[in-house]
Amino acid sequence: MAENKTKETNESVPDFIDAIDNDQKKKDCKELLKLMKKVSGHKPKLWNNGSIGFGTFHYKSSRSKQEGDWYSTGFAPRKANITIYVFATQQPALFKKLGKAKAGGGCLYINKLSDIDIKVLEEMIVNSITLYKEMFSK
Repeated sequence: MAENKTKETNESVPDFIDAIDNDQKKKDCKELLKLMKKVSGHKPKLWNNGSIGFGTFHYKSSRSKQEGDWYSTGFAPRKANITIYVFATQQPALFKKLGKAKAGGGCLYINKLSDIDIKVLEEMIVNSITLYKEMFSK
């Protein structure tokens, strides 16, 4: 079976965030770090794809025969935006209320936190974690 190449690392999450060269993005990532830690109940871990994940689960894909470990929620500071790993398209009513964001697959793309409603994002994170548990606890 094909193994996922994306893995958890032992690198420092605070050091990773402190190295972000955009002050607004760095500030927003620190806020997301607090929010996701509180909502998920998990410590953040840096993954080798440049994302910060919270909580892990093991999955096996029936389509690609790929399997591995992945995070229940997380985010990644990218050059163009901040990617937030939640099931956005599965939550259309909440996505409508979120604010200025784009959705694709299991991701939200935002420019800055002030563009969105944080309480709605919090609800989307909780729902996404629940969906992951339902999908992969079988």
